[in-house]
Amino acid sequence: MDRFDWQSRLKEVYSVFPEAENRPVIGITGNYGEETCKLGDRYYKSVIAAGGVPVIIPPASDTDVIIATLDRIDGLLLSGGGDYNPLYCGEEPSPRLGGINGERDLPELLVTRLAYNRQIPMLGICRGIQTLAMALGGKVAQDIGDTAVKHSQSADRSEPTHTVNISVDSVLYTLYNKERLAVNSFHHQAVSEPGELFRVTAVADDGTVEAMESREFKAVMGVQWHPECMDEGAPLFGWLVRQAAGFRDAKDLHGRVLTLDTHCDTPMFFSRGVRFEHRDPQILVDLHKMDEGRQDATIMVAYLPQTKPGEAFSSKVDFSVSGPREYADLIFDRIEAIAEANKACLAVARCPSDLYRNKLHGRKSIMLGIENGLALEGNTDNVRHFAQRGVVYVTLCHNGDNDICDSAKGCATHGGVSGFGERVIREMNRHGIMVDLSHASEKSFYDAIGISSVPIVCSHSSARALCDHPRNLTDDQMRALARSGGVVQITLYHGFLRTEGEATVMDFIAHLEHAVSVAGIDHVGIGTDFDGDGGVRGLGCSSELVSFTRMMLARRYSECDMEKIWGGNFLRVMGMVQDYGAR
Repeated sequence: MDRFDWQSRLKEVYSVFPEAENRPVIGITGNYGEETCKLGDRYYKSVIAAGGVPVIIPPASDTDVIIATLDRIDGLLLSGGGDYNPLYCGEEPSPRLGGINGERDLPELLVTRLAYNRQIPMLGICRGIQTLAMALGGKVAQDIGDTAVKHSQSADRSEPTHTVNISVDSVLYTLYNKERLAVNSFHHQAVSEPGELFRVTAVADDGTVEAMESREFKAVMGVQWHPECMDEGAPLFGWLVRQAAGFRDAKDLHGRVLTLDTHCDTPMFFSRGVRFEHRDPQILVDLHKMDEGRQDATIMVAYLPQTKPGEAFSSKVDFSVSGPREYADLIFDRIEAIAEANKACLAVARCPSDLYRNKLHGRKSIMLGIENGLALEGNTDNVRHFAQRGVVYVTLCHNGDNDICDSAKGCATHGGVSGFGERVIREMNRHGIMVDLSHASEKSFYDAIGISSVPIVCSHSSARALCDHPRNLTDDQMRALARSGGVVQITLYHGFLRTEGEATVMDFIAHLEHAVSVAGIDHVGIGTDFDGDGGVRGLGCSSELVSFTRMMLARRYSECDMEKIWGGNFLRVMGMVQDYGAR
């Protein structure tokens, strides 16, 4: 073909449909100098060779521009360049500080922090690894001084001049399958402390940090060398593009399916003056975090602590109330006020169709739940009251027996569900409120299944086979739940995931997959217990929920599977219960 016959190339584009592959878009931070945004060609050529679509991100500090850009990319490449102004990390300049680039510093720190919160895969190169540290809680040495290894080579950039030692338990090792890698080197600064979010995965012989990666199972990595200049750099760009493709698929899935967390305790923080429309550090669920994690809905509960005989309920809560029912109503009033104050983007939902309608119109949803039937104050008439308020489930008890049933952490006061509890369950059936057996004893669990005319749920429990805790469900309980049509919502409370050591998102996935293997994919879901001590490394707040989806898709779960896990199963039961109550 004649190289100047550009119209023939155009005909090729229009000879097939779709016109192009749906490749992941990789944003590359641009360098700046001489009033020009510029970028070495090897960055974008490496992205293209790896199967990505490169776009250059100019060093603009306008946050509207940054956020709009991040919403349109699937991965982020933090490029190399000059030194950071040390004032950004509260330090005075070292005499050996090189040329700083004031045009880049603030934009890239903002881009990195906002991208991290949005779970966007990132690769930092040279200055880029330092950007990750600066933006995310680590520290950078302004000058590493004279060391046993020369870190600013005079050889061509394509020539490796020293080696790095790679941790065998790192992503980097899986990419290269070697413990020592020859790299190039063009720097006098380096990460001195990775911070809590990262771990060092490669060092030079002199101890200089050469690579780090996320401790939180996120697709975030930084390297001190310039892989774009080396033939051996391709695996890193391939990794970034693959992670970006997985993130894009997770985002797209969240756009198509409804994502519901069936249990959060955020109202426990209402007395602290939290702001739901802020990215409030006091809470794990707010509008910003829900948006970052592409979460559509949560069931926010009024948690009522169990009183002991002779103990006044008002002494156990932070608001002045006459009793449990008034306290629950106060919590629901606060939730409804939050929704009204943010009605353009948030609404209270009372049934599955409300959730889907809100999603269609771009609004997040809160559903109302009660954790501890103590709120009924011993009167079945209050079931109707809370049904009229829009409560979708009542957790029959909490950590202690009440007048409805025995708790998993109780004293077998009734030997299961009490006579009053049986009337409560039947009244809940009649008014379309789901019976939640999280926190109940095994005997209460089986009694409730036998009493209820409709399936029951466990809104936030995990698998006893993996963590022997009385709050968790045995395999037999899971099978009974499945036979009756109910669902178990695996929770993120660390003490229900591991008996010892630190629980992580991988433990959560293990419990979820165990429940799938025992009860079946149609009877499982997610109830995080965020703001009720739920949250583990790798899945610590609402912003990280889309990252969990990315991990599950990588484990070959289908979109149909994920739709069921993300609330479809729970909403099926909700619909059955509400339909029964409407008869």
